[in-house]
Amino acid sequence: MGLTPPELVERALAKRVVGRLDGSGLISSAVMVLLDPKNGEYCILLNKRSEEVEHHKGEISFPGGARDPDDSNSLATALRETEEEMGIKRSDVTVIGEMDETITRSGFLVNVFVGTIEYPYVFKPSAIEIAEVLEFPVSSLTDPVNRRSETRWQEGKPVTSYSYVHKEHVVFGATARILQECIDIFDGRLESEEHQVD
Repeated sequence: MGLTPPELVERALAKRVVGRLDGSGLISSAVMVLLDPKNGEYCILLNKRSEEVEHHKGEISFPGGARDPDDSNSLATALRETEEEMGIKRSDVTVIGEMDETITRSGFLVNVFVGTIEYPYVFKPSAIEIAEVLEFPVSSLTDPVNRRSETRWQEGKPVTSYSYVHKEHVVFGATARILQECIDIFDGRLESEEHQVD
């Protein structure tokens, strides 16, 4: 019997050094990638942001947000924001690892943590911040038919960006980059990689 998505993530991330980026001039933030075994199939939890939030209105994202001065570290930020946005108690999240940092076009340096929650879970999303709770099956994300790619030249090099489609939803930007790293893990492409810190 094969490993579950959380087991694959935990094993892959345990072997790697987290890719860090220069956060100079950027807003420190953190998100939580949550996996839950909905009806026997693992899903990744996302949300559609409301039109009332300050940044990324109406976009699909992971639970998370900017670091608060009272947060002890980035993980505390991710857990606090997940609780505030989705109503998921910090004590209900089993953290299994940290993925590479990423940067958003709006100037956020994002620390990315991965965890699991039990299923079923009663979400209590913030009426102000969250328009819809979304659960994307891992099988849908790893199916190439649901992935779009675009390559453009940037600083003299070809750069490929991805977006993902699930039902009527389209995921792009930093959220899509994080999903791509998850998919690389599920497909075994990160198993032999070793990130070195510069």
